[in-house]
Amino acid sequence: MSGSQFSRVTGAARQPWWRRSLFAAAMGLAALSGFAARPAAAGTITIWHNYGTEVNTTALTAVVAAFEKAEPNITVNLVSQPADNYFALLTAAAISHKAPDIAVMWTGLFDLKYAHLLANLRPLLPAGPLAEMKGLAWASEDFDPTKQLYVLPLEDQFYIGFYNKALFRKAGLDAAPSDWSELMADCTKLRAAGITPMLYGSDSQALSSEFYPFYDFSYLMAGIYPVEAWTGFANGKIPYTTPAVETQVQKWADLHAKGCTNPDVLTATDILGKFNQGQAAMIVDGNWNLQQLSDKLGSDLGAFPLPYSDAPMKGVVEMPGDGLSILKSSQNKKDAVAFLTFLMSGEAQTILSKTGLVPARNGYPASNPLYAGLLSLASQGYTVYPMIDNVIQGPVVDTGSRVLTAAFAGQMTVSAALQKMQDTWNNLPADQKH
Repeated sequence: MSGSQFSRVTGAARQPWWRRSLFAAAMGLAALSGFAARPAAAGTITIWHNYGTEVNTTALTAVVAAFEKAEPNITVNLVSQPADNYFALLTAAAISHKAPDIAVMWTGLFDLKYAHLLANLRPLLPAGPLAEMKGLAWASEDFDPTKQLYVLPLEDQFYIGFYNKALFRKAGLDAAPSDWSELMADCTKLRAAGITPMLYGSDSQALSSEFYPFYDFSYLMAGIYPVEAWTGFANGKIPYTTPAVETQVQKWADLHAKGCTNPDVLTATDILGKFNQGQAAMIVDGNWNLQQLSDKLGSDLGAFPLPYSDAPMKGVVEMPGDGLSILKSSQNKKDAVAFLTFLMSGEAQTILSKTGLVPARNGYPASNPLYAGLLSLASQGYTVYPMIDNVIQGPVVDTGSRVLTAAFAGQMTVSAALQKMQDTWNNLPADQKH
């Protein structure tokens, strides 16, 4: 989404931006009046982020400290903004001429939506290191890496499943499930051992009191469609009411109905902490939380692509979901460019790795050994998929965030939930149906 989102969500690397109206954001500008009310002095830049308490905050703070040491004449004002209405606040700040110099931005359709606010980074940044950055297509005009570039990726991200190997062993299991049938069989064995198989609820991403369903939905669709078909969700060639889509989502909802999850999926909180305490065998999350889980569980932590397919899952959701953009309105573009240039440096990429992220520049490995397995999946025949909430329209994701969780919890039928998503797509302006 970070945040992932479009995380990260999230922390709030991937929080959905559309939960607040622009009016609400404008009302919130009073909280912004304490800074950026006038052009910053030369040698000072302001950076906004929506990372909450995730490791991304630690990583970005460490990079800022290293940059200020390397460039003592430049001061960085790093500002944490609320995750749930971050993008509305950013838009309102731009309208009021109070925008930061640099802001966290999500890739995919998100950066294209806000392109009118963002500077083209391609001519501003050194071509050598820029060519070694991953996923630039998802941050470029028309998803074409030769065109205008709006976001410099901060990290490579995964939507992924985590499992507790110790609890699996207690239930007589020696590997994570790879398809629907194995998942259901494992749920039966885990329940028989007195273990909650899967844990859902809110975590560090500051989304709401509910879980974010698009981690799951990405894998649900990867389980039935090749990656090249995914444009059909945005352009209408694949209606959300398609029987194959409904069948997949119903199988997912059955996980809760059949007792494979905690009963309080809509109200449970601090699920990362509970997972760390051994209260469930599996959790659905993003790699931005891998390090804190690994710090608690050590070698008992495993990561796996969600097994939402009839045959063994051969897709993995991997994408530089967010990064940093320079706003066109910045009064200190020179210093802002200096910061993004430093972000691509070996020093900064090493900092990102040491704090538990996957560096977005090729040639700089992640430090956590679990990442080696994730990053090798593509060479093992897995297809790499983008984050589906980054490549479908924001209003559809907004609707899905409400109705998919309700369908999972049994408060709405799957067919009704998908119809609402389709109705939202139907009501999009014609120029957004692509």
